Amino acid sequence: MQEIIDLSRLQEPDALVKAELVQVDDVVEEALDRVRVAAETHGISLVRGGERGLRVYGDEALLTTAVRNLLDNAIRYSPGAGRVSIGVKAAEGMVRIAVVDQGMGIPAEAQSRVFERFYRLDEARSRDTGGTGLGLSIVKHIAADHGGEVTLWSKEGRGSTFTLVIPQVTDGRSAA
Repeated sequence: MQEIIDLSRLQEPDALVKAELVQVDDVVEEALDRVRVAAETHGISLVRGGERGLRVYGDEALLTTAVRNLLDNAIRYSPGAGRVSIGVKAAEGMVRIAVVDQGMGIPAEAQSRVFERFYRLDEARSRDTGGTGLGLSIVKHIAADHGGEVTLWSKEGRGSTFTLVIPQVTDGRSAA
């Protein structure tokens, strides 16, 4: 139910009312802290890499929710004793926060639909993995509200990489 409320709030024209300078390291660390127990329960190791000290302009709580949703999905769809990685880098005025899993991957024909509200790749499996089918839609709206996007690379049997891309702040202003 909370996800439905969050999504409806994100669709409002002034969703980003608490925009401020945000340390990406804080967002990533908080999101990792929130999923650590679930990862340990599933035997998934969490690995963080990439650049540190990057900043964006936005809402820290919303950005943390977006990254946490990506991590939750990666953990949920990864095999036990697997690894979920999160990497951060800046390029061309954008910060890229990539969440990589070693899961089942997403069929090419389904990749364009995974960001739709309530879309579930495998309804039968969704009973086992839980979730509402709203997490990726929420990530998409958070990214858009921050002037960015979320991208997907996936190959069946090889896993998926979801990347949250948002404008970087340099010297107190957006580089994009």
